Amino acid sequence: MLDVLRHRIYRHLFAAQVIALLGTGLATVALGLLAFDLAGQDAGVVLGTALAIKMVAYVGVAPVASALAQSLPRRAVLVGLDLVRAAVALALPFVDQVWQIYVLIFVLQAASAAFTPTFQATIPDVLPDERDYTKALSLSRLAYDLESLLSPMLAAALLTVIGFHELFASTVLGFVASALLVVSVLLPASPATERRGIYDRTTRGLRIYLATPRLRGLLAISAAVAAAGSMVFVNTVVLVQAQWGLPQNALALALAAFGAGSMVAALGLPRLLDRWPDRPVMLGGVALLSGAMLLGSLVWGYAGLLPLWFLTGLAYSTAQTPSGRLLRRSSHAEDRPALFAAQFALSHACWLVFYPLAGWAGSRWGMPATFALLGVSAALAWLLALRLWPREDPDVLEHEHAGLAPDHPHLREGHGAAGSRHAHPFWIDDHHTDWPRAGR
Repeated sequence: MLDVLRHRIYRHLFAAQVIALLGTGLATVALGLLAFDLAGQDAGVVLGTALAIKMVAYVGVAPVASALAQSLPRRAVLVGLDLVRAAVALALPFVDQVWQIYVLIFVLQAASAAFTPTFQATIPDVLPDERDYTKALSLSRLAYDLESLLSPMLAAALLTVIGFHELFASTVLGFVASALLVVSVLLPASPATERRGIYDRTTRGLRIYLATPRLRGLLAISAAVAAAGSMVFVNTVVLVQAQWGLPQNALALALAAFGAGSMVAALGLPRLLDRWPDRPVMLGGVALLSGAMLLGSLVWGYAGLLPLWFLTGLAYSTAQTPSGRLLRRSSHAEDRPALFAAQFALSHACWLVFYPLAGWAGSRWGMPATFALLGVSAALAWLLALRLWPREDPDVLEHEHAGLAPDHPHLREGHGAAGSRHAHPFWIDDHHTDWPRAGR
């Protein structure tokens, strides 16, 4: 898998991603301490509100930011957004009111909502070979998992010699280093695009996404991932510390078990996807997620939670990591940023539903019932994905253009058929606004 790092441009971009992730992780720890410093016993309310603001920014800002940035050079966009995030981190230590936290968090997460889809859409152009791109997706998944494990430990080590305000300085350095790494390479130019109105550009990714059967299936998969992931991220602390009365290191070990499962899947996925198509791999991961949640309703102790969380992490990564391959298959290069932004917004909308549901159900109905509820939710999402994503899903589709003149340039591009009916790699665009049905 690591041989993909021989590509210089990708190596620099991956390093930028890892450094920025570590900086964000340190900022998360420092933000929690800052919230406690300002709000005391109400710190949980402050952090909960900040998390809600983050999700709202992710859902609402990503498509708009992608549309606004479409005509700008990629490198300038990525560097500018890194510098915005660095400026926010630089301002956080000077906050003395809770409302100021909320404003700065919105700006920070809005910048991230614009940065991440642009970054993700650049990688397929840097790595045009699908096997290399699959390895890059797995490395990205590993980076996220390692960050969740290493950032708290690094923060704890730093806090022994500096105060939490100085942690924000580490975040600033992370974002600045990320920007410098992006500046150090020449990124592929953004494909030329037609001039479109702001509404068309903002909604284009969502329209392509929802008109593509495999992507409608991906949305159902994202819902299942959010259902199971919310149980892990919201209720692990409740299970380990509130119900079983175990110390914080037990909580860290439980989350590490989930991360370890995810990393094992990420390491194995490139070989697995060489042998199997995306659909059975991802749907298999969703089925395993649902089974793990339903099995969780029978787990009554910490010893059972650790292997369950490992299994859940394994399924979580298997279901989620190949999604970039589907987005790449489903669009022209010029539409890729809009499509990645649509996936970013829609997948986080799923989290916006399941985060509060997992917390509310856990407090009202107890953990066994919450496991069962989220397991059933994941199972329903699996059934929906089976229905929405056709078993036969070729790239090349025969279709007809009844409304195009016989001499239209699109019909003269050598797609191997005469007249208005022809075949070629198919995706939704200006000439193909609907997915062809069998026989059409």
